[in-house]
Amino acid sequence: MVKNDKNLQKDIKYAYLTSGGLADAKAELEFLKKTKRGQIAERINQARQYGDLAENSEYDTAMEEQAMAESRIAELENILKSAKVIASPTSQDFVVIGSTVKIEMDDGIDEFMIVGRVEADPSKKRISNESPLGQALVGAKKGEVVEVATPIVRYKCKVLEIK
Repeated sequence: MVKNDKNLQKDIKYAYLTSGGLADAKAELEFLKKTKRGQIAERINQARQYGDLAENSEYDTAMEEQAMAESRIAELENILKSAKVIASPTSQDFVVIGSTVKIEMDDGIDEFMIVGRVEADPSKKRISNESPLGQALVGAKKGEVVEVATPIVRYKCKVLEIK
C-alpha cells in the first residue's frame, strides 16, 4: 500500500535549526566535502606507499577517518534536507524553539536556550526541544511551574523569564 503525499508529509521529522545553526551546518558540510575529503585521500595515498596494508596502522586510521567523515557528510545532508529554520521569537508570552528561558529549580536559577536536537549542546546551555526539560518548557508562560519527567526522576521548575 502506498501512502499518499499528505500522510508522507506527516512522517517527515524536521531538523529545527536557528539561522546560525543552519549556517554552521552548511559550513561544516562544505569543509568536509571540499577540504577534509582531500586531506583524508592524501593520507590514504601516503599510507598505501608504506606497503603491506594488512599491518598498516596509518592506512587503517585513515580509512576509519574517511568512514567517519562520510557518515557525517550523509548526516549533514539529511539534516539540511529536512531543515526547518526557526525565526527568532517575536513574542515572549510563552516558550518556543529559539527562546532563552531563565528557570528556577531546586538547586538554583539557570538559563537555557531552547533549540532543535541538531544544535543541542548542554555544555553551552542549549537544550533540545525534544529533551525532557525542553519538552516541559515549550509552551510554558512566565511564572508557570512545569513538571519535568525523566526516566529516572521527576522534578519541577518555575519559568522566571522568557527572552
